[in-house]
Amino acid sequence: MNTTPSITILLAEDHVVVRQGLCALLAADKAFVLVGEAHNGREAVDMAVALNPDVIVMDIAMPVLNGLEATRQILAANPKAKVLILSAHSDDAYIERMSAAGVAGFLEKQTSAEILAKAIKAVAKGGTFFSPSIAKRMSNNPAGPRDRDGMLKADPSRLTTREAEVLQLVAEGAANKQIASMLGISIKTVEKHRQRLMDKLDIRNTAGLTRYAIATGVIEGRVQLTIV
Repeated sequence: MNTTPSITILLAEDHVVVRQGLCALLAADKAFVLVGEAHNGREAVDMAVALNPDVIVMDIAMPVLNGLEATRQILAANPKAKVLILSAHSDDAYIERMSAAGVAGFLEKQTSAEILAKAIKAVAKGGTFFSPSIAKRMSNNPAGPRDRDGMLKADPSRLTTREAEVLQLVAEGAANKQIASMLGISIKTVEKHRQRLMDKLDIRNTAGLTRYAIATGVIEGRVQLTIV
């Protein structure tokens, strides 16, 4: 009889059809137990803290809070958490930013069910797993400029977690009042964060913030702006 404990998994994916398909794949492998399904990055953070799964399978482009910021918040709360990215976005910039955030692996959504299962099992054991094509690109293109100790140099335009949250919500068309309610802060604080974003990024208006968010992968390109 197999006494190996099952690997608990939290799945963070906003597209219903994709999420249902992944759930079916995971359910077919007796080594896995799906303990939660998050529909956006905010839910992923809350559920990761509440459920403490062995592995978090995370998409990048999600509403409310994207996978990058969700990963940062999850790892800040629990540095031992294991996040495996499964995304349609695998440009070098995405890979570099997710690796710098501390993910344990990165797979493209075109990957097979067999590779996905292999990656989850490797990550659950404390290892790392990157798609072969991604691993090759990472070895050929070391991520960004490094200091004399081999560490990535700080990005002067790096946003704080709160600034990144506000940026995504602004770019998704939320008004200041909505943002304040969603984040549990005052409207005045939201206004201050918006101004800091524009100052830090040298951007002068909401449209510019939205273009920046799309260009850097904070949100996908299909956004409708709300005039505020």
